[in-house]
Amino acid sequence: MNSIQVEMSEIIIPIRTKEDEHCYDIRVGSHKLHLSGRWARKCVGRLARKILIISNDKVFGLYGNTVEATLADSGFSVSVWKMRDGERFKNMRSIEAALAAFAASGLSRTDAVIALGGGVVGDLAGFAASIYLRGIAFLQIPTTLLAMIDSSVGGKTGINSDFGKNTIGAFYQPKGVLIDTNCLSTLDTREMAAGFCEAIKQGAIGSRELFDEVSSVLSDFHAERLADHFRDPKYRPRLARMISSQVKFKACIVSGDQRESAVRRDRRSRKILNFGHTLAHALEKVTDYKYFRHGEAVGYGIIYAAELSKELALVDEKVVNLLNDVVHRSGTLPKLDNIDPKLVIEAFRFDKKQVAGSLQMVLLKGIGKPVIVDGDDIPHSAHLSALKRLFAR
Repeated sequence: MNSIQVEMSEIIIPIRTKEDEHCYDIRVGSHKLHLSGRWARKCVGRLARKILIISNDKVFGLYGNTVEATLADSGFSVSVWKMRDGERFKNMRSIEAALAAFAASGLSRTDAVIALGGGVVGDLAGFAASIYLRGIAFLQIPTTLLAMIDSSVGGKTGINSDFGKNTIGAFYQPKGVLIDTNCLSTLDTREMAAGFCEAIKQGAIGSRELFDEVSSVLSDFHAERLADHFRDPKYRPRLARMISSQVKFKACIVSGDQRESAVRRDRRSRKILNFGHTLAHALEKVTDYKYFRHGEAVGYGIIYAAELSKELALVDEKVVNLLNDVVHRSGTLPKLDNIDPKLVIEAFRFDKKQVAGSLQMVLLKGIGKPVIVDGDDIPHSAHLSALKRLFAR
């Protein structure tokens, strides 16, 4: 991956994968939505005549008219399909409805799809684009912090099913990603907390510098006064720099291991990005994807993985307490009172991170020091003890 370029207050992060010749850029800046037509035209080329926006009512109500108008100005015939909002609607029924909308709009192999929204919209839109006419161009305009730093980067697309989260999907890289940090000013505190938890996760596995950057932002800008922060001239540039650092880290991992090789176990394997996600996906599954925002579940997953790392003598109590403190600085997470720990452990068997019949867990030997451990090497009692300590916290 090439070094980051800065052009006119815009940060350009190129994605160059080793496994194929597909290349694209992630652009980070403010006030970018009114330029999305020219950006899309540059990404998909002059042969594209039609473009379909996938969004939801809330996001499209905020940004849809701007994006639709600028796409039309760039010569596209624009269609819109809006899915229902929420993780539980990232399913096969929604995929079928999206594909029907593609067909009704007359999209051809040279046309394109734009995901305008958070991670649910991006995951579903990317998967639909990957299977329609055996693959059409796909663009991402993420509007949540979590989508900006995580789900829009790396080409993982998919939907949920009765047998697990994201168990149906494909690796399908977009033609481009446009991040407008101004979109974050309309998010509620829960959505920002979800995004910050994902940032903490990447900091924990990335480096002490990346972790401290997130921790510093959360120390200087209290999560519960979000509306006030966006009026502070110091907040937006700090947030933009943090987002760029997060995207750069994930882009580096993805560039070296695009399809998450089953045999890799090193510290730059794409598997390390699953830190905190084993418990997160289990929590989401046992609550039918209705109770947690994904990042909130990841917040608990981070603390659980830290507790499990301590149970296996990989880290000491100081690391666990540090992660717990920073996660809770991101905001108030939903309570665990009504969740049965035994059901959570049972849900682990649906996790897609199984390799040769054994669930691989991403744990820590310290901040910035991830380690991949086979589930067979983790006693059941360690899981129970870690869960007990998590629920007690």
